[in-house]
Amino acid sequence: MGENDAGADRELVERLHRRLDRIEDLLEPAPGRQDGRPAWRQPTEGEERWAVTLAILVAVGLQLLLPDRLTIHPHWLLPTLEVALLLALAAVHPHRRFDRSSILLRGLSLSLAASISLANAWSAWKLVRELLHGTWSEGAVALLTTAGAVWLTNVIAFALWYWEWDRGGSVARARGTKDYPDFLFPQMGQQGMAPPDWKPYFGDYLYVAFTNATAFSPTDTMPLTTWAKLLMMTQTAVSLITVLLVVSRAVGLLQ
Repeated sequence: MGENDAGADRELVERLHRRLDRIEDLLEPAPGRQDGRPAWRQPTEGEERWAVTLAILVAVGLQLLLPDRLTIHPHWLLPTLEVALLLALAAVHPHRRFDRSSILLRGLSLSLAASISLANAWSAWKLVRELLHGTWSEGAVALLTTAGAVWLTNVIAFALWYWEWDRGGSVARARGTKDYPDFLFPQMGQQGMAPPDWKPYFGDYLYVAFTNATAFSPTDTMPLTTWAKLLMMTQTAVSLITVLLVVSRAVGLLQ
């Protein structure tokens, strides 16, 4: 009887040790994380600039393809300004990665995003006005092509704003200076889905802007701060109004 009791006690102690080991594993920081800090507080290498540069050039090209009556006159003014700002950024910071920040660089970068947004907001307003007043004189194909250019430029513009403002921008994200994120990506919420020091790049914000413009709501990435929610709400409203008016007008032209 005594031997049975001793064996049961040893088994119980072993079970308790195994449970304690599992609890310790859960409490220990994930490999690669310093002092248990979350992924967004981990310093990482600066982001490469090719993706955001390509997106800006696409937006400039789409603006140049729009009809003259839907753009700020002269037609070439804002696209030329955007290219000039892009070249100025490359001249001030010629490195392949975003690894340095200054007031000048920040100002040029925000001015570039603002100029793209201004140009596209004007084009969207002029397009919506023509649709509301029934003055669109071209066919359904031209309407869908023009509206598609405005819609895609809108996606790029809001992707730039998300990328510029989330946790202070690309350089601040690489340095891990902010205590809390503005956007919660799935990779940041659960361990094992991505490397411990994972952080979003421009392509991730472009995806957020695209899905928000198509689903008219956040999908897998959640806005956490007030400004992020307001910005996503604004993009949803612009996309929803544009899509509804364009589709209804296109159906009428095709009948």
